This record gives sequence, C-alpha cells and structure tokens, in this order.
Amino acid sequence: MRFKKSSYSATVEDCVEIALAEGSEPVLIRDSKRPGGPTLRVAAAPYRSFARAIQSRELGAA
Repeated sequence: MRFKKSSYSATVEDCVEIALAEGSEPVLIRDSKRPGGPTLRVAAAPYRSFARAIQSRELGAA
C-alpha cells in the first residue's frame, strides 16, 4: 500500500498520511513526520463512512 498526504495540508509538519486498500482491507493512518513510527489501522467500512461524512459536510464544526 502507498501512503498519500492530503492536498489540503498546509505544511509537511502538519498532516497525516492515509493508505487506502481495496475492499475490506484496513485503512492505515500515520504521522507524516514519523513515517517509520506507529500506524493506526482502521476498518475500511467505518473509515469510508467517516470520509463521506466529511466530504458531504455532515459533521459539524467543533
């Protein structure tokens, strides 16, 4: 899998990177400053639901 940084990231220091897999494989999330550091693994279906909610602006501002 390949990690990708968001195009909305302002600087290299302030972002996370996401590695999306096909199908039901887990999504991997890591800190761009520490590519060799810990990786968060999230089930694909909940992550995709979360991403859709962000894109459709269903989530309110904090």
